[in-house]
Amino acid sequence: MPWDEFVFESRMLLDLLLSVALGFVIGFERKMRFKEAGIRTHTIVCVGSALMMVISKYAFNSDADSARVAAQIVAGVGFLGAGMIVYKKHEVHGLTTAAGIWATAGVGMACGGRLYVVAVGATAILIAAQCLFHLKFRIFHSKRYYSVKIEFIQTQDENLKIKEIFGVDRFNELVIKRENGKLLYSATLNTDKEFSSSRINQIIAENDYILSIERVENN
Repeated sequence: MPWDEFVFESRMLLDLLLSVALGFVIGFERKMRFKEAGIRTHTIVCVGSALMMVISKYAFNSDADSARVAAQIVAGVGFLGAGMIVYKKHEVHGLTTAAGIWATAGVGMACGGRLYVVAVGATAILIAAQCLFHLKFRIFHSKRYYSVKIEFIQTQDENLKIKEIFGVDRFNELVIKRENGKLLYSATLNTDKEFSSSRINQIIAENDYILSIERVENN
């Protein structure tokens, strides 16, 4: 291999090493928050994207469209991130992690494209944004809902009172049956209010038509 070519390709390795460092930093912040994707995932995505960019720029002749490989990186990492998103118990999990993986791929592409200021600056912005949005300000957090199962005797408008107590306008599930000449309601509802055990005991004590209240954890 000619010396000039060796030096040229060695310069590319420095681009990859920068992508490793930046991917590590982003992944470390995610690892500190115990997220699904940590140091290894972010580092591999970052260096992989940088490698594909280097290949697209220098491995083909001048007539090739190097932007096509870059476009495929965006689409490919999008599929990777989609596999991390899970909808469970009325909540979406992994969406931020998937977006972080996608953004990390962009950092790697900037490294491979030798946009060093953009790569380092984007990394700093990503980490700063994550730290800012994890501050305990209500504006940065979506509502968390809690599932509650309740059994009560319906004689007049007890169902309306239940909705008022828990701050809801409907029941998700409702089973009505007759026992000993009384209508027994079994209902499930979602509320954004968190009720402690002492508060639940108080509700049962103050409303004799309520037979039981059960909190259901959203896993």
